[in-house]
Amino acid sequence: MKSAAPTPATIAAYIAAFPPDVRRRLQQIRRIVRNAAPGATETIKYRLPTFVLEGNLVHFGAFKAHIGFYATPTGNAAFRRELAAYAGGKGSIQFPHDQPLPLDLIRRIVEFRVQETGRGAQTPQAAVTSRRPFR
Repeated sequence: MKSAAPTPATIAAYIAAFPPDVRRRLQQIRRIVRNAAPGATETIKYRLPTFVLEGNLVHFGAFKAHIGFYATPTGNAAFRRELAAYAGGKGSIQFPHDQPLPLDLIRRIVEFRVQETGRGAQTPQAAVTSRRPFR
């Protein structure tokens, strides 16, 4: 997304601003996070799609050559070996557009982050009813 563009109001609006191939990748990540963290709410923070569950759970976003995934430093540290194949920093992972997304790894990272919040033991239905629904 160009920095001069207005900040989208929703994750759906964020995703809609990209070409079809990038949209598909972003939608895959969104679907994985929704399924792995059913009690999380969606928002935009730092101009990125964000899921919140007892604080920021994960952020993700599209860039020219990659999808950025931000599971906070703890999510990255717990999966350090599996993430070694990807560029990134202390709190970021870069999934290149010319490679398949590691969907199972993303799911496991999100599940780890949910467990960190202390909400992992909560039943999905209880979590959904305690938060505003996805749009």
